[in-house]
Amino acid sequence: MDRPRQAALEVLRAVRVDDAYTNLALPAAIAQHGLGPRDAGFVTELAAGTIRRMGTYDAILTVCIDRPLRKVQVAVLDALRLGCHQLLSMRVPAHAAISTTVDLVRSRNGQGAAGFANAVLRKVAAHDLDGWLDRVAPDPGEPGPARREALAVRHSHPRWVVDQLEQAAPDEDLDTLLAADNLPPRVTLVARPGLVDRAELPGTPTPYSPYGVVLEGGDPAGVPAVAEGRAGVQDEGSQLVAHALASAAVEGRDELWLDLCAGPGGKAALLAALAAQRGARLVATEPHLHRARLVGRALEALGDRTYGVVAADGTRPPLPAGSVDRVLVDAPCTGLGALRRRPEARWRRTPDDLMPLVLLQRKLLDSALDLVRPRGAVLYATCSPVRAETADVLQAVLGTRKDVALDDVRPLLTGVPDIDGPVAGTAQLWPHRHGTDAMFMALLRKG
Repeated sequence: MDRPRQAALEVLRAVRVDDAYTNLALPAAIAQHGLGPRDAGFVTELAAGTIRRMGTYDAILTVCIDRPLRKVQVAVLDALRLGCHQLLSMRVPAHAAISTTVDLVRSRNGQGAAGFANAVLRKVAAHDLDGWLDRVAPDPGEPGPARREALAVRHSHPRWVVDQLEQAAPDEDLDTLLAADNLPPRVTLVARPGLVDRAELPGTPTPYSPYGVVLEGGDPAGVPAVAEGRAGVQDEGSQLVAHALASAAVEGRDELWLDLCAGPGGKAALLAALAAQRGARLVATEPHLHRARLVGRALEALGDRTYGVVAADGTRPPLPAGSVDRVLVDAPCTGLGALRRRPEARWRRTPDDLMPLVLLQRKLLDSALDLVRPRGAVLYATCSPVRAETADVLQAVLGTRKDVALDDVRPLLTGVPDIDGPVAGTAQLWPHRHGTDAMFMALLRKG
């Protein structure tokens, strides 16, 4: 049995059956099969790439199979998707892609299913990806519903997600934006100030964050500073969120910082390191105990005098009103700005998820504004560009808070081009423009 492909198939099953996250299921499968670095890279591209492009492959398989996909055994369908990715998006010879996939199906589902898989994949192999896209999703060229439907299939996004992204970025090239979501993200490390200098980390300095480097290859866990907690793996956009809050000017006291939605702890660790350099202390709140423990582990290298972790609901935090100098609200969101990094999110989220998240985001931002002292700073951030989670939340809260004003966050992001957000003074990062997750940022002040 081909161990790398077996590992990839197990990742697909874990994501489908156990609601696992791809980035967590991959290391477990790689370790279980004892794979070396080369095979690990192959498995990562095969599994994550298949999950990203699943919508496109299902459209192609629909043409190649004489029954609805829902009537195909799900384990066989997972294997067929892996075969499609090898045939259409990887440099795997057709005979190897087909034979190894058929072997996988035979070992798990028997000879009859193997024959079925062989026949289907031979049909898939009759055309390259561009040829298939011209058949299953011809681009009508003119803007409108038909083009959005074609782009949804071409770039493997649910149609409702395409609609939301078009509304969020009406002036952007939607084709380019969607294509960027399917590019594997770079592995970016963050140097936590006071613990390690980024010059000590292997890689190329990030263009915008003063703390980051792009790792050119290898396992980040093998970097000593990462293994010791003095550095971490963190997207450059997330680094810029922490940087913006830390860079905001505040009048008077600057001793207590708060990360209101801290799990799993990446931004909290960078904020705590920045706070410690100024003699300040970070409190991190996270409602779920297991995630609060992750936050604690992320902060361990800083020493417990520089931070505190509290398992508490951010809408009802156990802190006095007006007691905090700086607050980060990195609110739970749809995550539609991080689809490169979380490929399964596009298939898990539904339009029904949006309103409960929006209501929670408003409550969290209101809570942060109650906690911050007059002339302190609150940074509201989401890893989603969807207007309901960005501009609409901001305007709804500001409409009910006469004690709060919006400040301009963009001057805090020195050197980042084309960053204007949907509301004047806000910032929006984009994967196709900045190479980061699509982070939204707004800076608020309480008078």
